[in-house]
Amino acid sequence: MIAAGFGFRESATRESLADALRRACASPAPAWLATAEDKADHPALVALAAELGVGVRPIPSADLETQATLTRSRRSSEARNTGSVAEAAALASLGPGARLIASRSISGDRCATCALARKDTT
Repeated sequence: MIAAGFGFRESATRESLADALRRACASPAPAWLATAEDKADHPALVALAAELGVGVRPIPSADLETQATLTRSRRSSEARNTGSVAEAAALASLGPGARLIASRSISGDRCATCALARKDTT
């Protein structure tokens, strides 16, 4: 199972998020999109989820903070106490045993990031 985690600015558009997802090379499509709880109802994320036919998983701040991320953004560290919201959201949405398969990719307009995580279900 693959989850796509997103971090993004308030000004991000559906196109910003879709570009970040493309750059992360999501194939096959993720089972869901995950992000910080307070951004889960952002219109751009909701639109992308609807287009992909998947749901959005809101991740509480405490769960984002406990994830080990591969990359470190100063902005994410200061605002969310995690190195990468995208990486942390992808990992947290899958739970224990999840691993990153694509560290955060940044959209061309620099308004969104996306990371992919996988958890094998056996």
